[in-house]
Amino acid sequence: MEEKTKKTLTTIGWWVVLVLLVVLIVRLWTGGRKNEVRIPEGDWAKLMLVLETVNRDYVDPIDQKSVTEEILPGIMAQLDPHSVYLPPMELQEAEEDLQGGFDGIGIQFSVPNDTAVVSHVIVGGPSEKAGLLSGDRIIQVDDKVIAGTHTPQDSMVRLMKGKRGTKVDIHVQREGVADPIVFTITRGTIPVNSVDVAFMLDDTTGFIKLSKFSRTTYLEFLKAALALREQGMRRLVFDLRDNTGGYLDQALMLSNEFLEKGDLIVYMEGRNRPRNDVYADGRGSCRDIALAVLINEGSASSSEIFAGAMQDNDRATLYGLRSFGKGLVQEPLFFNDGSGIRLTVARYHTPSGRCIQKPYSDDYGYDIYERYLHGEMTSVDSIKVNDSLKFETRGGRTVYGGGGIIPDVFVPLDTTRYTEYLGQCNRQSLQAKFANQVADRNRARLREIHDLPTLNRFLDGLNLKRDFIAFTTAAGVVPTDEEWAISGDLILVQLRALIGRNTPMNDEAFYPIYLTTDNVVAAAMNNG
Repeated sequence: MEEKTKKTLTTIGWWVVLVLLVVLIVRLWTGGRKNEVRIPEGDWAKLMLVLETVNRDYVDPIDQKSVTEEILPGIMAQLDPHSVYLPPMELQEAEEDLQGGFDGIGIQFSVPNDTAVVSHVIVGGPSEKAGLLSGDRIIQVDDKVIAGTHTPQDSMVRLMKGKRGTKVDIHVQREGVADPIVFTITRGTIPVNSVDVAFMLDDTTGFIKLSKFSRTTYLEFLKAALALREQGMRRLVFDLRDNTGGYLDQALMLSNEFLEKGDLIVYMEGRNRPRNDVYADGRGSCRDIALAVLINEGSASSSEIFAGAMQDNDRATLYGLRSFGKGLVQEPLFFNDGSGIRLTVARYHTPSGRCIQKPYSDDYGYDIYERYLHGEMTSVDSIKVNDSLKFETRGGRTVYGGGGIIPDVFVPLDTTRYTEYLGQCNRQSLQAKFANQVADRNRARLREIHDLPTLNRFLDGLNLKRDFIAFTTAAGVVPTDEEWAISGDLILVQLRALIGRNTPMNDEAFYPIYLTTDNVVAAAMNNG
């Protein structure tokens, strides 16, 4: 019996040793860590595993929607500076800006002194039909007081926007009327034009300024170009400065208007996107129009596609500063909760082979600032070109890649009229504040002005120099005689243009006056 017991104990001992040995081997294999889980195959497996584990085992309930909204921007930020996640409100605003229209009440306003002042009532829009006038001060929207409450301007816009057919009460203070007036306005679809202005610079030269490439850009351009042709246009100065781009198809159709059949407009290529070439069909209506294109550091994306196509086909002369350098093909993905992403899937190349996209870098977001800092905006010699990225236009001219489109004729920022007095006026927006003050005193007269000759006669009757200097002096900004001699003419043109914007002509008054001091337009005209 004793011997049997010894054998049993010995057997148990071996089992204990065996179990301990297995545990030791497992500990050595796992490095002594507990709860280790082998990661399944797949590059995204760890991320999915963490999310699954948190969802299953975390101690408290999880707001999955909130966590998702926090995670997605971070994921997209790891890709490139332009691949983004857009929550519902941001996506809606981004889409509205390019659709060519939105639902609202149809006014433009400024906020010079914490009060929204109507500067322009869109003809035929809901506000005009209701009776709003330029100069009206909006003090309340429905039950929300917005005057004197430091309400952000974008918040004011959201209060006035809304679905077509809905109503909004706009409370305004009108000059000469003691009590506030309440207008009940039925919101409607408000057109958003991408052609800011189109007019003749001289008997044969037209000017068109395009602010973006929206859904209606191509049709807007055709309408504007036809009107200028009827006025004798044989040459066009096409202003794409600060045009941040938009829909690719609009840029392609616009390019097609100027090119001959078989001319390459652009090609796209990406890791999972084979090269796709886009050619002109030779049926464009502007092939006989001489063309000058104006660009600057704010010209991006579709603007650069158009400018690059014109330059590489030797179809136009480009004036100004190097463009932004955004040449990414981005595909949208919309989710049913109103959010979405814009994902970069390929890059744009000009006909000569240049990649429009500038390199990503740690200071990518400060690139424009770096250009100012290193003198690129004032000296052509400061533009960095890479000799290893030389390309040729169809006519054999040398152009450079490496990011952005370098103009054929460099036109520096005009600093010759800058003074400290002008700088202080700009920083405090004194020109705009003064123009609003003048407009307030002359609302009835300005509403009756519908052409430039009448506007100029009205402006000539004002003593803008005397009144503006008195205005800035009261604000603690006093010019010396020398400063006014240098900056005065420029300031007076700015004032005349800003006051003109308060007439029914709006930008059709502003730009013809303002551009008389524009050195890039002058360069295009002198080289025409």
